[in-house]
Amino acid sequence: MRELCEVAVQAALAAGASYADARAVVKRNQYVLTKNGRVEAVSDVETEGIGVRVLVDGSWGFAGDRRLDRDGAEAAARRACAFAEAAPGGGERALAPVAPTSGSYRTELRTDPFDVSLDDKVAFCLAAENGLRADGIKVTQATVRAQKERKLLLSSAGADVEQEIVECGGGIEAIAVGDGMMQVRSYPSGHSGVSRQAGWEFVEELALAREAPRIAEEAVALLRADECPSATTDVVIDAEQMALQVHESVGHPTELDRIYGTEAAYAGTSFLHADDLGKLRYGSEHMNITSDATTPSGLGTFAWDDEGVAAVREPIVDAGLLAGFMTSRETAARLGSGAGGSMRAEGWNRMPLVRMTNLHLEPRSGSREELIEGVKAGSYFGTNRRWSIDDKRLNFQFGTQIAWEIEDGKLGRMLRDATYTGITPVFWGSLDAVAGPEEWTLYGFTNCGKGQPGQTAHVSHGAAPARFRGVQIGVKA
Repeated sequence: MRELCEVAVQAALAAGASYADARAVVKRNQYVLTKNGRVEAVSDVETEGIGVRVLVDGSWGFAGDRRLDRDGAEAAARRACAFAEAAPGGGERALAPVAPTSGSYRTELRTDPFDVSLDDKVAFCLAAENGLRADGIKVTQATVRAQKERKLLLSSAGADVEQEIVECGGGIEAIAVGDGMMQVRSYPSGHSGVSRQAGWEFVEELALAREAPRIAEEAVALLRADECPSATTDVVIDAEQMALQVHESVGHPTELDRIYGTEAAYAGTSFLHADDLGKLRYGSEHMNITSDATTPSGLGTFAWDDEGVAAVREPIVDAGLLAGFMTSRETAARLGSGAGGSMRAEGWNRMPLVRMTNLHLEPRSGSREELIEGVKAGSYFGTNRRWSIDDKRLNFQFGTQIAWEIEDGKLGRMLRDATYTGITPVFWGSLDAVAGPEEWTLYGFTNCGKGQPGQTAHVSHGAAPARFRGVQIGVKA
């Protein structure tokens, strides 16, 4: 792979590129889904190829080739240069400097998930799903997934890095039907479970079979629950829902390509401006958001991004003040701050984009129970069901699978069809408390879409339950 990347970079430079990088990638994905006691889907797919990115006369060009041989490497380099030459020029693009680097990185794990047979994975899902069966439950399902990606990056700026990243995860879901309605409960997350950069031991630690009876019981109970009322009230939001809140209302709007408007085709731009850095009040003093590509077991964890920039941990929001953006070498140079480090591509046939790494709501102090005790009248929201946010990432509405009324500091009746809505800086400005490190949990999602043609990134968010004052709840979509 190294020789092929060298061939590609040299071919691009010979064809007129002022900068070139090449990524050779071999990726394997495996997925198992059981539904209502039967195998619904099994897939095991491997793909390989090389992607070459170049700068020619101030324009980017990119091309990929599925052939991991010399012909494929040279062809990709020539096409990338031809595409750049056909694009409108505009003078040289500045790139933030990056030190030449070499090395390797591999996910720490005990059991390679690809050493676990598909038969064993199917049996694992069926056992977990069996615990979901109960009167009133009409659909049960369980999933497990695994991914292994080996990639090598070489660049004309001196990057020579090899990384092997292994992920796996899983989840369960129960759908209850009755009285003309449908209710759903999922564990450990509302969207195809949770994944981490880890071995099969993480899937076993999820204890899906142990949690299944509780999930089924709550799904059935939601059919009898009262509807979430419409009110302006105090809320406590669980860690899983807070992870998605961070993703949608902080992660995407602080991607600097969205702010500059160079990424808008998928899910819009941002309400932020580049000169808001260090000035804009994003939320209350309790709000601390960190981008951290070094988080152990995070899906956004690596040693170097896809431009060869070393992984870093840096603040995005510091005590409520906007403190940083997620950047590429190009956007960092344009801003005059930062060094990049957030560029990732879905695979060899995609150009790197500014993507979230691991973005965390930092914990403060206290327990979930203490947050609830601080609410005289309000609601507790748990497990995301759906979301909607405008193309500036400003106005949003989230719906959760389940909620509970809070009365005099205690959880009361269960509520169904729960929603809350807000305006991003106003909502975060109402943040009153975040629970402590003992409540902080890392959630990994595999469905973050961006770009055209589309790319799906895998990201992790750490969060603890959080309390907000004066939030509008129960608004119908």
